[in-house]
Amino acid sequence: MTEFSIKRLQETLHKQNAGFEKGPEYHRSHVRYRTFARVKFRGQVGKENLLKNISVLGCCVECTSLADIRVDSQYTLEVIPEAASGIGYFDLEVKAVWVQATGYSGDVGFTIIASPKGKLFQRYVDYLSWRDAKQRKDEGVPPEKKP
Repeated sequence: MTEFSIKRLQETLHKQNAGFEKGPEYHRSHVRYRTFARVKFRGQVGKENLLKNISVLGCCVECTSLADIRVDSQYTLEVIPEAASGIGYFDLEVKAVWVQATGYSGDVGFTIIASPKGKLFQRYVDYLSWRDAKQRKDEGVPPEKKP
């Protein structure tokens, strides 16, 4: 398996997005797309979480059960994309940047280090980008201007 190049994906998406609006989180250097994919932390049997948003550089996971996640630690996430995407599961090697715990659940922000199945990761981000643009067009939301 060839390890995926995050830098190459960033360059590709930058070219693809030239002239198009950015998504819901415009203040970021790369758009974060909302998603409802399921996520499992490798090594934690039976605990399923929710991928709230994702970009080529990072993601946010809502942990629906108590999990021992530590900032600056690395993890492997198994992402199970939304069924409508038609894309199979893929792994992401990530590093925890922040943790916001609220009782037995919480949100965790990650930076993406690598994706062994990089083409599936790229296809999923492309699908979310297409879906976001289609929803904005269908709702009559004008494109946002780039700075």
